[in-house]
Amino acid sequence: MSEIYPRFAGKTVLVTGAGTGFGAEIATRAAEEGATVAVHYNSSKAGAERTLERVREAGSDGIIVQANIAKWDQITAMADEVWRQFGGLDVLINNVGDMSSEQQGWRELTQQALDDVIDVDLKGTLLMTHEFGGRMHADGHGAIVNVGSTVVVNGSPRAPQYAAAKYGILGVTKSYARALAPQVRVNTFAPGFMETERLKSREDWKNGRREQVLAQTPMGVIATPADVAGTCLWLATDESAHLTGGYIVANGGNTMVGA
Repeated sequence: MSEIYPRFAGKTVLVTGAGTGFGAEIATRAAEEGATVAVHYNSSKAGAERTLERVREAGSDGIIVQANIAKWDQITAMADEVWRQFGGLDVLINNVGDMSSEQQGWRELTQQALDDVIDVDLKGTLLMTHEFGGRMHADGHGAIVNVGSTVVVNGSPRAPQYAAAKYGILGVTKSYARALAPQVRVNTFAPGFMETERLKSREDWKNGRREQVLAQTPMGVIATPADVAGTCLWLATDESAHLTGGYIVANGGNTMVGA
């Protein structure tokens, strides 16, 4: 494992969807780097409690906050709680997302699956950036990282609404990067496939998709969430102080974008 630096000593970090998967790893890594962490969950309370235990085992401390991020009033209440407990916020990681894992093909799209993904992934990310970013802007500092996906490069024949929502996040990022500058930076971090429990349980992943992705990945491995958590957090450090409105990919070279 790479050496861990205290890049967030004295800083406060909120990670959404931190009860499971990538969010739990980001929250733990932030704590290892010195951050006091707000662990957000919607329904995974037991998971959030486990993540907070990991935060404390890392030598830091934090709080647990709950909200359905598709609901603006719940986001506002969560922001009130974070500012009450922390007195402000330095870093927001908008990690939470619904990828409609149970959907195996575009023909299975339903109104409910469409609404759920757009409400959480796109509307939720926008509302979190709006509410928390506005408060950070008023305080005069902050960094926001929106977790996107490399699905914006290739599209998703499995779940088109997921690709649409993640593509929309690029617009959210760029818009608020301009609106909140120079006090608050906003960037998108795009991991590729990560071997979370959710992904490993997907039928297509168990039936050839994993091997296909691996064959197309120059680095020859599929990342675990812990492998790229530090890369995601880099966007919120002073090392990336001149980077806003950006889109950073970490997927082992599976897709290579740019000029």
